[in-house]
Amino acid sequence: SRLKECKMKKPSFHPCGNFRESYAEELAVFDTWFGRVSLLVFLILLFGLAPFILDRYLLYILNNIGIMAIAAIGLNILIGYTGQISLGHGAFFGVGAYAGAILATRLNLPFFVCIPAAGLITAMVGMIFGIPSGRLKGLYLTIATLAGQFIIEYVLIQWESLTKGTMGITLPEPQILGVNIAGDKAFFFLIFACLVAMTWFAVNIMRSKFGRAFVAIRDNDRAAEGMGIPIFRYKLLSFAISSFYAGFAGALWAYYMVSITTEPFNLALSVEFIAMVIIGGMGSMPGAIFGATFITVLNEVLRFATGALMNVGWIAGLGLNMAPLREFVFGLAIVLFILLEPKGLAELWRIVRSSFRLWPFSY
Repeated sequence: SRLKECKMKKPSFHPCGNFRESYAEELAVFDTWFGRVSLLVFLILLFGLAPFILDRYLLYILNNIGIMAIAAIGLNILIGYTGQISLGHGAFFGVGAYAGAILATRLNLPFFVCIPAAGLITAMVGMIFGIPSGRLKGLYLTIATLAGQFIIEYVLIQWESLTKGTMGITLPEPQILGVNIAGDKAFFFLIFACLVAMTWFAVNIMRSKFGRAFVAIRDNDRAAEGMGIPIFRYKLLSFAISSFYAGFAGALWAYYMVSITTEPFNLALSVEFIAMVIIGGMGSMPGAIFGATFITVLNEVLRFATGALMNVGWIAGLGLNMAPLREFVFGLAIVLFILLEPKGLAELWRIVRSSFRLWPFSY
């Protein structure tokens, strides 16, 4: 009777105990109605206020955060949940951008076909470079994916008949149901609608048997294989899902930027994605979004800081070069988070939430 009484008390702010009776209840994203309502209120405020009260520059930053968060979620599935290191995510992002651009300009495919198609093309490329994961792990796998980064960079630059090399590609304005999508405000709704959908998809993947297999491989691949999990197949699947997210985000970014070249898709971009996962929190979906927000905002702050410091007289007199400031701060941030808070911003957010749950009894 106590169990039935407790289970019928809905909506509740916090469960009165662990009274789960099925796997469906165990795998629920939200334990209470309060969590669902809080997310709904946040989305209403995001879509209802942000595009109308923010200026174009802040909308530009938010749009970049949304795109990078999609790619970071994919890399988090590979690194945080499956334990496979990749230094080629920036190149896969570029493959998606060029795949979407080529499909739009050469084949004249509509926008809503180019984006998922670019993701699928990138997933196939990612599976090719994920094949070494069957034999390699750790540092050796990292070097293999780094080689993939350089190979893809070379192909994007040298295959001029397809990618136009350093000349770049200009994309047409995307259309949905005959409506042109142009400007930061219109792209804001599109980008964050995609982010919500892709986050929901990733969360449900991790609640399925595939997600549990990924976690088992990350924790101990030999034990996972002993339990009957075909680890090579699941590692390839993880690379495919991660690359799909990178390609999807890359194609979306290409449409948003209108014109793309090969320059942005270098090793530095791959390092940025790694930083997003580490700083945000490995093995956490909110962590990927936190990390993308942190790194994107940090990029903008460093851009202004570099320009300001270069004009300071005494710094110029010392002959200090401010160009590597961005790389220095990125490396420092990664090291500090690994030392001080290995679980990243997601863990800090969990601590803040826990303190509010215990208030006023916490101290």
